[in-house]
Amino acid sequence: MSKHYKIALLPGDGIGPDVTEEAVKILRKVEKELDGVTFEMDEFPVGAGEYLKNGSPLPEASIEACRQADAILLGAMGIPSVRWPDGKEMTPQIDLREIFQLYNGVRPIYLYHADDTPLKGYEAGDIDFVIVRESTEGLFSARLSQSDPEKGEVCDVMRITRAGTERVCRAAFEIAQKRNKYCALVDKANVLPSMVFMRQIFDEVAKDFPDVKTDHIYVDAASLFLVQRPNTFDVLVTENMFGDILSDLGAGLIGGMGMAPSADIGDNCAIFQPSHGSAPDIAGKGIANPIATILSAALMLDWLGDNETKRGGEAIRQAVAKVLSNPANRTSDLGGTVSTTTMGDLIVAAITL
Repeated sequence: MSKHYKIALLPGDGIGPDVTEEAVKILRKVEKELDGVTFEMDEFPVGAGEYLKNGSPLPEASIEACRQADAILLGAMGIPSVRWPDGKEMTPQIDLREIFQLYNGVRPIYLYHADDTPLKGYEAGDIDFVIVRESTEGLFSARLSQSDPEKGEVCDVMRITRAGTERVCRAAFEIAQKRNKYCALVDKANVLPSMVFMRQIFDEVAKDFPDVKTDHIYVDAASLFLVQRPNTFDVLVTENMFGDILSDLGAGLIGGMGMAPSADIGDNCAIFQPSHGSAPDIAGKGIANPIATILSAALMLDWLGDNETKRGGEAIRQAVAKVLSNPANRTSDLGGTVSTTTMGDLIVAAITL
């Protein structure tokens, strides 16, 4: 029985189109090898560039296309010089998380080669953990609030709800069950009442997963431990802002943002994108690292849930590992000279199913 999947492509701004093109190239290669699986991939305009053209960074037609799609692959959003009148950047990727309630922000951190980490003594696979970032509330919930700097102060409220925390903690425990059965909450419960509440709910949810070992780590300590002993972690679940910061730290441990894929998953919808920004200064120069986007496409195939698409996702990860096993195969962000398109070609050639 054949399966047909509609994928909405949102290349976005800066290097977004560059890296999305390589991910599509990999998906087309996988499609040829899978049994009875086809992808219908169509691009839709989203981002600061679209705002400059037509007045909205997130057109309603693009939202509807995402609603009708089986999955969404996003490149990168935002141009630092293009801002709303209040000074904030345009972040349609965050709008989409909130519109579709994509509360489960999955950020895998995996070291493919010893040469790519700034830390000493770690080989391929020694650093292998997942940050689960609550992606719909927390400190980010204050981002649309109005303020008057003339009053001499501006307050951002960290919103932690029982429903939001229960669902993201449950998602984190389910991931931990499939891995090494260890899940730690990263919070600031020694200072913030909202974090005390989050810890209480985490512990309640943990009772439904007796096979998973749990821990609590203050966010400042977690930052220290991730540098000192990243090999000791499995799944870390945390608030939105903490997860945003720790995800970048984690990426730094494995070579940088170009190596860090992500997924924002809800109950009925999911968006897959690299963790990096739009880097408009290198857009179109052929030097952007497409690996984070390619690995995000692999996460998308996993999430689609078909045995064949899961097989495709694993084939992509194995191909990336094979290509990166050769230290010469590196884009400029990792000190190499391989172009964006050549990296994509190398991974295509390495895919076997």
